Amino acid sequence: MKQTFRFNSISDFHSFCNLPNPEHPLISLIDYSKVQYPVNDTELKWIQNFYSVGLKRNVNAKFNYGQQEYDFDSGVLCFVSPLQFLSLEMKPDIVAEPTGYLLLIHPDFLWGTSLIKKIKSYEFFSYQINEALFLSDKEEKVIVDLFRNIEKEYQNNTDKFTQELIVAQLELFLIYAERFYERQFFTRKKSSHELLEKFEETLSQYFSSGNLLEKGIPSVKSIAEQLNISANYLSSLLRIHTQQNTQQHIQNRLIDHAKERLSTTNLSVSEIAYELGFEHPQSFSKLFKQKVNQSPGEFRRAFN
Repeated sequence: MKQTFRFNSISDFHSFCNLPNPEHPLISLIDYSKVQYPVNDTELKWIQNFYSVGLKRNVNAKFNYGQQEYDFDSGVLCFVSPLQFLSLEMKPDIVAEPTGYLLLIHPDFLWGTSLIKKIKSYEFFSYQINEALFLSDKEEKVIVDLFRNIEKEYQNNTDKFTQELIVAQLELFLIYAERFYERQFFTRKKSSHELLEKFEETLSQYFSSGNLLEKGIPSVKSIAEQLNISANYLSSLLRIHTQQNTQQHIQNRLIDHAKERLSTTNLSVSEIAYELGFEHPQSFSKLFKQKVNQSPGEFRRAFN
């Protein structure tokens, strides 16, 4: 069984990649063409205790993130949060020189700043590798310029403004990344709409197959897994195209099903609640009133 490496510090990762010690212990911009993974291993697995952002081209390895894999044949941007499991399979048949950058940010660098909490709200840090951000040449230049600004700042003599200035560049970078992701959701309309249609079809099949009674209300994670995408990516896609996230879509479909049962059967509210996968009828009634502005009983009486 292959060893899983654990990188607690950025210095650990530098050493593993045969790079000089980082110029700053908590943040580092790596020239990807200088990375040299251990040549005697064809497959590497690791967990890292820091954020990383990769802008890579022609990488001579296949990255696996969770159950997904991705080949970096063109310029793409991918995000990894701390404690994520990654693996890569070396591909010696690729002769092109890998290029790009790897920005590493240890959470300790962000302590005492507004970004320590805000960075967790950027859902793309939980996307899968195959949901990477494809950049145009102009977008890539924007990102590279920001990376280099960060590098220049930590290479200067550290003073009381260093952290604040780097965090400002990081915040700007994350805003641009969010903007470029929104652009990607819209410019790739065909694949986005195909995914949305598949999502609606998956929900319909779940609700019509009796799964509610047997398995309960579907979770966002379970639906996303059936679509082979991450839960955060699905929620982002839905929110951008429909102004609602995955959980809201599931609840709306649940309420539609409840309305149908209330208006076409003589089942009690409690029986319908159990049929829809609720353990407690009170939870069903609370959600129904929240969504419909009527209790299930009031809806049934008004409908009749």
